[in-house]
Amino acid sequence: MTHNVALIGAGVMGGAIGTRLLETGNTLHVFDLDQERVAELVAKGAASASTAADAAAGADYVVLSLNSPRIIRMAVFGEAGVAMGARAGTLLIDMSSIDPGATRELAAEAAEKQLRWVDSPLSGGAPKALIGELTLMAGGSEQDVTDAHRLLQHVATNFTHMGPVGTGQTTKLVNQVLCGLGFLAVAEATQLALNAGVDAEKIPMALKGGRADSAILQEYMPRFATRDYRRTGRIDNMVKDLDAVMDLARATQTAMPLTSLCDEIHRLLTAQGLGGEDQAALMELFKRTLP
Repeated sequence: MTHNVALIGAGVMGGAIGTRLLETGNTLHVFDLDQERVAELVAKGAASASTAADAAAGADYVVLSLNSPRIIRMAVFGEAGVAMGARAGTLLIDMSSIDPGATRELAAEAAEKQLRWVDSPLSGGAPKALIGELTLMAGGSEQDVTDAHRLLQHVATNFTHMGPVGTGQTTKLVNQVLCGLGFLAVAEATQLALNAGVDAEKIPMALKGGRADSAILQEYMPRFATRDYRRTGRIDNMVKDLDAVMDLARATQTAMPLTSLCDEIHRLLTAQGLGGEDQAALMELFKRTLP
């Protein structure tokens, strides 16, 4: 079954999600302030909307792929926002990565306007979105999450209902702890291998299936080794997520010394002008020790 979908936010992730939804037969109306991003999806069969309200009019689902609670609030509840165009009962699926508290506030405000809300942040990045193999962690009522899955099955092979609104975002923060530390560990290990004269591009195959194996090792060690900085994510987005992790850690009195250091390293790279680069640019930490 295909659906009429409004996509609000057509950046790297939103564009990949939108592409996949189009390829699986869905109708897509897209809104983004960046018209070049919109044009890329229009060329693939989407319809351009002049406002978020126009995109949401008549939609079965509204998918949000935005960068912060402030932007989401403007896109949904601001002038010509989603809430002005969507019919009562429309399901909003927020695939952004934001903090759980903000998610609960946004969901409560949506409910006042008779709109439903599911937070469904993702793991896997744009490459997995394009082939429909995202990992999604969802928060919301049982019925809303079941309804969301009817659409999200087009983009994900792993979809888990974690609990009420906000639990999807909390799970994503746990994911980002593991990813952030994993990226740093693999980057360090790559440079050690290079400095020691080992072909780092062979290491993922050598370690495949062992305890050190991971998706990050398999994808990123070859990229780290060759300084392949093509963009599938952003370092400053990791800062945003790890900042939210540390806020949650303080609120729950959880000691997270390694995550704190990881956050600061990503913040340092951002301050050096690398915030818009992919995680592969972590290798810039080792530029003085190039083999």
